[in-house]
Amino acid sequence: MTYEPEGTLYPTSENRSAIGSIQALKNAAAEGRILEARAFLCTEGHDLIVRLGRYKGIIPREEAALGIREGTVRDIAIISRVGHPVSFIVSRIDETGDEPLIFLSRRKAQQRCREEYLSRLTPGDIIPAKVTRLENFGAFLDIGCGLIALMPIDTMSVSRISHPSERLSPGQEIYAVVSSTENGRITLSLRELLGSWAENAALFRPGQTVSGIVRSIEEYGIFVELTPNLAGLAEKKPLHSGLSGDLPKPGTPVSVFIKSILPDRMKVKLVIIENLTEKEPPFPLHYSQTEGRLDRWVYSPESASRRIQTVFRANAEDSVPNGPAPHEAHEEEKH
Repeated sequence: MTYEPEGTLYPTSENRSAIGSIQALKNAAAEGRILEARAFLCTEGHDLIVRLGRYKGIIPREEAALGIREGTVRDIAIISRVGHPVSFIVSRIDETGDEPLIFLSRRKAQQRCREEYLSRLTPGDIIPAKVTRLENFGAFLDIGCGLIALMPIDTMSVSRISHPSERLSPGQEIYAVVSSTENGRITLSLRELLGSWAENAALFRPGQTVSGIVRSIEEYGIFVELTPNLAGLAEKKPLHSGLSGDLPKPGTPVSVFIKSILPDRMKVKLVIIENLTEKEPPFPLHYSQTEGRLDRWVYSPESASRRIQTVFRANAEDSVPNGPAPHEAHEEEKH
């Protein structure tokens, strides 16, 4: 059985059929199938109520999330599910009253997901995930049946960003690579799936004028993101003296002229043409790989003097890039 983020199973015809009648729910209970339905109410006792065709299903508070019973997870994990699909296993159906009482367990679905799927993940595995919440330090992602993993902000791309909203948005479905599984906590990364320096640089040619987003302003130039895994260094002067205006701030969209692309130095030299007034949405994510696993990811070209890579090992401390980050490398070259 495959385990995916909550909401993936909900719209499928198989799931719709399984939650559409009492007999279908009985069959699912006998088979131990994981189903999904939308939660529309959280009671004052923090039981979740979901829609099952013309009936209602009850997920008692202690069955609403793994860790609630043990006190390791707060009730916000239940309250925040209202309006969203939730995974569950049918526990029992009581038909003694006028209306059947259908008891469900999200906790059991999550427990099975953890035991049969998440516990078997190793660094380098590529998995689907769904963004649930953004914080200054990173993003929380559903990696199966509502179970959450963290993606730190510095793993979202090679190009630096100041906030995860510059790269991701809540509800977005993405692919991620497992970077560590220490103490049962899974940490994710994205940059290793967004292509190497050479793959991203191949999208551009010297002499082109393209749009980008200013990411930082340094004494020696302005870093402009061209794709999530490629930033170029722009001079602090316009292409022609007739252009006026203040230096762009980080996050500002700009048009840039590509002067040169230098694989040996891993540099793209740019000149800013103008500040663009219309705010750009986050760059779309283009993946170099969406399944299987990675043992090693090398960002730098073979001809480059610096080597930037990620080696995926069981020890999370070893699953980090080797070599200076591209922004740091530009500064080192200047000196």
